[in-house]
Amino acid sequence: MPAKPAPTKLDLRKALKQLYAPSAKQPVLVEVPDFSFMIIDGQMEPGALPGASPGFAQAMAALYGAAYTLKFISKRRPRDPIDYPVMPLEGLWWTEGEFDLRRPGNWRYTLLMLQPDHITAEMLATAQAQLRAKSDNPAIGRLRLERFKEGLSVQIMHVGPYADEPASLDRMRAYAREQGYVFHGKHHEIYLGDPRRAKPERLKTILRHPVER
Repeated sequence: MPAKPAPTKLDLRKALKQLYAPSAKQPVLVEVPDFSFMIIDGQMEPGALPGASPGFAQAMAALYGAAYTLKFISKRRPRDPIDYPVMPLEGLWWTEGEFDLRRPGNWRYTLLMLQPDHITAEMLATAQAQLRAKSDNPAIGRLRLERFKEGLSVQIMHVGPYADEPASLDRMRAYAREQGYVFHGKHHEIYLGDPRRAKPERLKTILRHPVER
């Protein structure tokens, strides 16, 4: 029997360092191209923050469960196996009307996780079937694979509690105006820290917002 081929190593976070490791000192303009994401949509319960939302917890559990299952499927496939680190959780946030981080309530969200281009809808369906065999989480069935292009955006690394993000967003908005742009679209966060383990003052979150002339 021929030896099983060793998996090819792929690290999107290193390859996309300009998008996933920005400076905390100064906002920057970045062009975010078209990528493949695993996605799930939802809406916060009235008055609930993410840490206290049952629906948000289910969506996160489904997304992480599928992400690690897909990684295993990719690594163990008999032809062209590929091993890769799971990318960080990302979230797009908005409301009807103007979105304001200072006023939580009825926020809508799309949770995303960047996927390598070789991950297919068929692989995701296999991962969902495996997850359903172990869990009755209703969010599993809402996962989908989709291309998303954010385009020209302003971003910065926010270091500190989530509650302090509005100050960083104000810096980003001012920087955008200096460059001749204004915010449009949905507020975007990329979570590099785990609030269950890291001290609030050490949490790292990439804040990103698309801009236009």
